[in-house]
Order: sequence, then C-alpha cells, then structure tokens
Amino acid sequence: MKDNLLRDKGGESEKITINLGYVDLGRIDVLVQEGFYSNRTDFIRTAIRNQLTAEAEAVKQSIDRHSLELGLRDYSRAELEALKAAGERLHIKVVGLARIASDVTPELALATIESITVLGALQASTELKSALAKRIR
Repeated sequence: MKDNLLRDKGGESEKITINLGYVDLGRIDVLVQEGFYSNRTDFIRTAIRNQLTAEAEAVKQSIDRHSLELGLRDYSRAELEALKAAGERLHIKVVGLARIASDVTPELALATIESITVLGALQASTELKSALAKRIR
C-alpha cells in the first residue's frame, strides 16, 4: 500500500506536540511499563495508525472528491519551467509532503503556481514560502 511506503521512510517525518490529560498519560505509562509498547511515542504512533486505518475509506473518498495527490510530490525547476513555457498554471493539492526544489526561484514559482493546498507538510525555501504566502491555503 502506498501509505506504508511513506510511513517506512524513517527520516521523512514531521514532529508534532500534543497535550494529554494526566489520567490518559498515566494509562499510557501503564501499557509501556507492562511491555505492550516500547515507549509513549510507540503507543501514540500505533494509536494514530490504527485510527487512520479505521477511517481509511473516509480519507480515500475525501482525496478522490478533492482531486488530491497522496504521498510525496516533488516539484522540480524543470517541471515548473515546462509549465511556464506552455503557459499553464499549477494548483498544488497534496495529502502528505509537497516539496519544491531549492533551485526554484520566487519569480518562477509566482509565474507557475496558482495555489497550494497541502494537508501534511510543505517543504520549500523560506524565500519561496514568503513569495507564495497569499497562495498557500
């Protein structure tokens, strides 16, 4: 399954912070102490993956309905230059990770990228993100 390939790439992840109540945290610690999970992070990752599996059909339907790309999507300078030469504009819609190459100039991005919607993470230079700020949803 495509999302398993994404999940297994250890270095490609985003750090998040969550707040839990003391009772929930204590219950997680009991499970860790009893050896069900190696640590709190292992429990939380497993819980998230289980919930995403349970909601997989709803996620799939939403992705299909909104014409979103799932997974990792790289946008290269060559790809954007070809779009510019063809007079086309890009609407980026990604669930996962969208990466805009570091050699893409703000001018090229502004000339070719109409809008950006990323549910996950967008990796681009600070300069590009600033130039495209009004187009990022």
